[in-house]
Amino acid sequence: MEEASVARRVLEAFERAGVRKAFGLPGVHNLAFWRDAGPGTPEIVGVRHEQTAVYAADGLARATGGLGVALTTTGPGAANAAGAFGEAAAAGSPVVLVASEVSTALRRPGTVRGILHESRDQAGIFAPLAKAVYRPRTAAEAGAAVGDAVLTAMSWPRGPVYVDIPTNVLTEPLPPIEVSAPTRRPPGLGQVDRLAALLEEGVGTVIWAGGGVVQSGAEAELVALAERLDAPVVTTYAARGSMPPGHPLHVGLPPHEPEVAELIEKTGLLLALGTGFDGMMTRNWRMPLPGRLAVVNCAEEDLAKNLTPDVAVLGDVRTVLVELLGLLTPRPPGAAEGLGALREATRGRLTADPRTAEAMRFLASVESALGEDTVVVCDMAIPGYWYGGYGRVAGGRLLQYPVGWGTLGYALPASVGPAADGRPTLVISGDGGLMFALGEFMTLAERRLPVTVLVLDDGGYGMLRYDQEVAGDPIRGTDLRNPEWERLGEAFGVPATVVDGVGEALAGALAEALSDPGPRLVVARAALLPPKTTSPRWFE
Repeated sequence: MEEASVARRVLEAFERAGVRKAFGLPGVHNLAFWRDAGPGTPEIVGVRHEQTAVYAADGLARATGGLGVALTTTGPGAANAAGAFGEAAAAGSPVVLVASEVSTALRRPGTVRGILHESRDQAGIFAPLAKAVYRPRTAAEAGAAVGDAVLTAMSWPRGPVYVDIPTNVLTEPLPPIEVSAPTRRPPGLGQVDRLAALLEEGVGTVIWAGGGVVQSGAEAELVALAERLDAPVVTTYAARGSMPPGHPLHVGLPPHEPEVAELIEKTGLLLALGTGFDGMMTRNWRMPLPGRLAVVNCAEEDLAKNLTPDVAVLGDVRTVLVELLGLLTPRPPGAAEGLGALREATRGRLTADPRTAEAMRFLASVESALGEDTVVVCDMAIPGYWYGGYGRVAGGRLLQYPVGWGTLGYALPASVGPAADGRPTLVISGDGGLMFALGEFMTLAERRLPVTVLVLDDGGYGMLRYDQEVAGDPIRGTDLRNPEWERLGEAFGVPATVVDGVGEALAGALAEALSDPGPRLVVARAALLPPKTTSPRWFE
């Protein structure tokens, strides 16, 4: 067997796990990955900040359902990735972050000696966030850790995993690393039967579909269940696109809107699939609820941590639904007509209201320009809130919205992930969040990535400024000076277009930009009122 370094074997293991693109930034302690990369290993896509390495890996994982891989150097390089790692954790995204550590030959247990990039406990930065943390200190330990890390990240419930490997260990010889296929959690004995018995009682049902539907690949089963039960489907942000947008049982609006809240409250049973009922979706658990609740989730801690169900099924959503569908009697159709009227009334109200009419015009402009396979990556910004909650999503894994941890600045660096995989990508950002990772425009330009960056320039942190206005506070720290956008694009070699407003001019500029196989910047000077999915407007 040909001898190879730990660094080489780690990259080979990721290749065998289906990874074709990894994301990283070289440093003095992790150069072995770049030296030993080549045929039989993923291409390492170079980025301009360590946070982007993890954001891009997360963005790729969300878009494909596969493993995302990030590589950083020691100390500040690893620490720079922590915010992005936390977002991956909140979203249950299967990411493996491999960071280098200082040499074991120089380290002295219990003492920080002042070695370059040394920390007392580098892995401890990630311990509160990670699904698992590995600290291998020999070549054999590194091989075992990476093999286990891939399996842990990809097994349900999924989540990010952290591994650090000392720089001297990266160059030591190691046999190939064994990589195992991920495992699904089957339901407990009799649990699906109890759920079927509850559903067969014939009470009206609304399905609340969460990110676990997408993570388990249960989109087809969700549609089949909705049709079997004649049940409207409300999707969380992470599940948007899991129901075809034109399906008559797809509600297509967030539960924060009063018409949808009333639909949920007045149903006989709420059936929740793959969700933990987080605060953002439930208005901090003040959402009106029906009398009965059933929950399916592969994470035991998510079965009843926020709401107490009448029936709980611990298991992978797809596995559960396949079994459940065989136990249910089809219901006669009838719910779709009422849902059509609900959607029409809600959207009509939002369009007629002068406060939100501009936002509805914005949605129409974006939707008119989008292709059916375009990945939309929203930032934590008012235009992102609107599209994340209300925009048309053509299919599963075509929307990314970082509402899990709420990381402002997610969209631009995360777009590198799906775009590096060849997927046309649209970023929807505000002018404030865009500045968090401005250097990644050069990543887009260098690689000619198919990313259109749409920025709504309202001259500041618009959501925070609105918070200040609602609270009656002085407007401080939220107004921003912005660059000359055309010259910014020119500096990076990214063509830029600036329009006023969010109507026809924006629709035309977006359509032109999205037809370009390379990166483009489109800026619309406009300000939108935040939607009712944002906390200041929850109880208006």
